[in-house]
Amino acid sequence: MIVRLLFFILFVAIVEIYAFQAFRTVSRVKWVHYSYILLSVLILVYIVYSFTQFDRSVGQNKQTLYTLGLLLITFIPKIVLTLVLFGEDFIRLISGTIIHFMGDNDRGSFLPDRRKFVSQIALGIAAVPFLSLLYGMTKGKYNFKVIKQTLFFPDLPESFDGTTITHISDVHSGSFDNAEKIKYAVDLINEQNSDVILFTGDIVNTHATEMHPWIDTFKGLHNPTFGKYSVLGNHDYGEYINWPTQKEKADNFEAIKDLHRQIDFKLLLNENIKLRKGNEEIAVVGVENWGHNFKKAGDLSKATSGLEKNDFKILMSHDPSHWEYEVKNHENHYHLTLSGHTHGLQFGIEIPGFFKWSPVQYVYKQWAGLYENRGRYVYVNRGFGFHAYPGRVGIWPEITVIELKKGEKIV
Repeated sequence: MIVRLLFFILFVAIVEIYAFQAFRTVSRVKWVHYSYILLSVLILVYIVYSFTQFDRSVGQNKQTLYTLGLLLITFIPKIVLTLVLFGEDFIRLISGTIIHFMGDNDRGSFLPDRRKFVSQIALGIAAVPFLSLLYGMTKGKYNFKVIKQTLFFPDLPESFDGTTITHISDVHSGSFDNAEKIKYAVDLINEQNSDVILFTGDIVNTHATEMHPWIDTFKGLHNPTFGKYSVLGNHDYGEYINWPTQKEKADNFEAIKDLHRQIDFKLLLNENIKLRKGNEEIAVVGVENWGHNFKKAGDLSKATSGLEKNDFKILMSHDPSHWEYEVKNHENHYHLTLSGHTHGLQFGIEIPGFFKWSPVQYVYKQWAGLYENRGRYVYVNRGFGFHAYPGRVGIWPEITVIELKKGEKIV
């Protein structure tokens, strides 16, 4: 613990020194220097104080959300400054060494002076993450996008050709702070006029009460032809805080499950339901959370009780690692799996159709969008809400609309 603390102090000190060097090189005005130092100290003290006040019996709240946001928006740009100026120092060291051994002793210092234009470039580069994170916290977290996909299946029952699914995931209602934006998103879902709405978990961060201010808003979701169905996510089990008693934890879990009823969703707990049209049907299968590195409450065998191997199946499973480790090669053939969980880390770069990157891809093979294996698909929704970092940069909140088509995809 002491070693970690010392490492943290050393890291912060290096970052702060280098960041100050950039400002001091660009501006020679003393009051600017003093103002920068004072502001940096105040921010650092506030961040340290806020984290020391974190209560494991409460979990994430508005203060922790915005403290983390302040930490990122302050230190990521400073880390960028540090990397650029450290690179300059490496070059200065090599240059000074060469000059020294060439016998040029006319210099007053072993190291060449720090160049102003390098600091200016560093500040320009650092402004990119600063402005991006600022936009993510003020606008990006509610920059809802409707993403549409058409999927072809040769064995889709004829009656369901053209059926549309609206898929949402990771509401995290405890993080919301703008009722008007959430109402806008619910209206956007309704505008899709899909045949069924499927929600793949994480209705709250931890406590059932987080959803109470938003129940009426989400009850405003229209009741489509085939209904509204949901499953649980890892956050819905209340396992990330210290509960005073097991009874309180159990009561909270029951209250969370009842939230789905209150917003008119049928919660599927390792079970399935048939959607019927004429004489044909497809199955919606809902498993509890199953994550490779998270809670494994999902039970595919139980969830598919009464189904045949050749039945057309849509599986709702919160964590996409379930598809990777259990579903994609399963003998029961799950045609389409809908997941969420990753949020795309709420940070990345996407140019639709050309480029997609986020650090979360180094943890999850399937982390955002559509993936396929031998005609079986998983779609990973980027999430409706936000968690931990109170914003989104490049990976926007998502409402997915999937159209099911009978036949082979025309390439």
